[in-house]
Amino acid sequence: MNSTQTTEAQSILVIGAGELGMPVLRNLARKAKDHQGTTISVLLRAATVESTAPVKRRDVFEIRELGIEIVAGDILALAISELAAIFARFDTVIGCAGFSAGRNTPMKLAKSALEANLKRYFPWQFGVDFDVIGRGSPQDLFDAQIDVRELLRAQDKTDWVVISTGMFTSFLFEPIFGVVDLQKNVVKALGSLDTEVTLTTPDDIGALTAEVVFAQPIIRNEIIYLAGDTVTYREVADKLQTVLGRPFTKAEWTVRQLKSELAQDPDNHIKKYRAVFAEGKGVAWPKRDSFNVQNGINVKNAEEWIRENLHS
Repeated sequence: MNSTQTTEAQSILVIGAGELGMPVLRNLARKAKDHQGTTISVLLRAATVESTAPVKRRDVFEIRELGIEIVAGDILALAISELAAIFARFDTVIGCAGFSAGRNTPMKLAKSALEANLKRYFPWQFGVDFDVIGRGSPQDLFDAQIDVRELLRAQDKTDWVVISTGMFTSFLFEPIFGVVDLQKNVVKALGSLDTEVTLTTPDDIGALTAEVVFAQPIIRNEIIYLAGDTVTYREVADKLQTVLGRPFTKAEWTVRQLKSELAQDPDNHIKKYRAVFAEGKGVAWPKRDSFNVQNGINVKNAEEWIRENLHS
């Protein structure tokens, strides 16, 4: 491939249509209108397409309304060669299946992408900076993501793009995560009150991913950093206090404490995530260095998200 290659006409397949997949699909479909001959497809399990569950039916209806082709296939059931045969029909494949698909799935999909000789592959790495976190972190799933990066970097037939987003903004406020307790008006900082975390909403990730896909000159073999906001836990508490108009108590969960909690319950994924974010390594980067700031694209910051979603 040479540098004169344009993104004028490309066939793009998105794997999955969940919390991130839907915003990615919506934005790709919107941008594709300006690129004649570009087609967008989505890989979904037959069970999802035929589901009578209202949410799935609504999503499938929207996908069809957007003019996106549905390709039936189960990434867990299909072998690498079968997935490769599906992928080979496309120029670009974007993984939006997430970790719920299991620890071995990111590598399986990456091997399928390489076997398909794709022009460009966006692995499911929408999250933290696994290179900086390194191997052996409290969240062992991250080692599988490092394996995928090494596989992609070790070859030169398929271009790859990794999009680092930090934490999905909403996850920081999920009761199950335990950082923000809106009932008791407490923020429990992971690590310390001055530990930073980068947050981006799935809607913004979807819009920015579409910008990256269609960017000229073409983006290849690069890690792109997004940031809706980069904040300390102290700032999160202050923003909650300001927007919700009530005092919040600030508490700290130290790294040592979180690691000892994880040692008591070693298979608990929430406790793994808490410990990794508490270490504060590879989970935050300056917003000024992000793709969105450098390209002048507006995104939702933490305070705006709180105002829209928590302010009754």
